[in-house]
Amino acid sequence: MSEETISGDIPSAAEGTTAGPSGADDKNEAQNSKVDILLNATGNVPIMKKRKWAVDQDKPISWIMKFIHKYLKLDPEEKLFLYVNQTFAPAPDQIVKNLYECYGTNGKLVLYYCKSQAWG
Repeated sequence: MSEETISGDIPSAAEGTTAGPSGADDKNEAQNSKVDILLNATGNVPIMKKRKWAVDQDKPISWIMKFIHKYLKLDPEEKLFLYVNQTFAPAPDQIVKNLYECYGTNGKLVLYYCKSQAWG
């Protein structure tokens, strides 16, 4: 299964990020600032072609919800619910890093998305 990185407003290397002597330091820092997220569909919501994503650890859950909403091309009035490990819905302002540190397993944070309330 391939992994894609989703990030908001991060400049690319061509846009002026500075590299250390070997350039590897910045790459390691960028990799360490990402959290692997596994997105699983639940209920009557469309299934994403790619399930595994690397997300900036400082992003709020609301950002992931907006990303899923846009990726699935849902109507603006359609609600989307997000759950951690099929147990609870995190607050929209919750930071990905905090959820990963508390609920991450096997190096990833597992999130379930659906259009109707399922758990919690």
